[in-house]
Amino acid sequence: MSPESESAAQSAISRDEVAHLARLSRLALSDTELDQYARQLDSILTHVAQVSEVAADDVPPTAHPADLRNVLRADEVVPGLTAEEALSGAPAVEQERFAVPQILGEEQ
Repeated sequence: MSPESESAAQSAISRDEVAHLARLSRLALSDTELDQYARQLDSILTHVAQVSEVAADDVPPTAHPADLRNVLRADEVVPGLTAEEALSGAPAVEQERFAVPQILGEEQ
C-alpha cells in the first residue's frame, strides 16, 4: 500500500470521536450529520497536518505576509483648541464648561 493510500485510509478523526464530541457539546446530531462532520473535520485536520509538514525551521512565524513596520502615523504633539475656542459655538456656557439640561433629579 502506498503512503498516500495508507494516509487516505486512515482518518485523522473518526465518526465515533465526532459523536463523542457532539455528546460532550450537548449537540443532537443525526447519523447523516455525524458522517458529514466527520468527513469535514477529517479534511480540516489533514490539511493542517500537511501545512505543519511544510513549515521549515528557518522560516520565522509571522502574522502578516508583508513586512510591516509601524504603520501608524508619528505621535506628535500639536496645539489644540483653547477653552474659549472650544466653547465659542456652544449654545450655553457655565463656569467655562458646556451647559446641558439636567436629566437627574436633585436627590441624585
